[in-house]
Amino acid sequence: QVQLVESGGGLVQAGGSLRLSCAASGRTFSNYVAGWFRQAPGKERAFVSAISWSGGSTYYADSVKGRFAISRDNAKNTVNLQMNSLKPEDTGVYYCAVDKLWASLTSSHYHAQSYDYWGQGTQVTVSS
Repeated sequence: QVQLVESGGGLVQAGGSLRLSCAASGRTFSNYVAGWFRQAPGKERAFVSAISWSGGSTYYADSVKGRFAISRDNAKNTVNLQMNSLKPEDTGVYYCAVDKLWASLTSSHYHAQSYDYWGQGTQVTVSS
């Protein structure tokens, strides 16, 4: 089992920045792909970003490319999401997730069903 706890959400004005963190405990975290998803009110959970076990490969949703940056520190069992130039459409609950089977990124990691462990989420609200 891997337990995930997100932090760093909050209310920010458009154009501002937030840094989300996800702390992992339990099963070895460093061996697996980690990702971030978000869910806006009334919408399905959507892919934001993912990172391979080493941090050497990353994926981003087109809507956040150039604005968000994912990183991980395996020594500290954390994965982070730096969010810059935030827009109102970035508002939602942000979830951290881990795939317990794969260390390297594949196209499946754009999809929520590829992940086995999820955090409880942290709210991000961007005002216009």
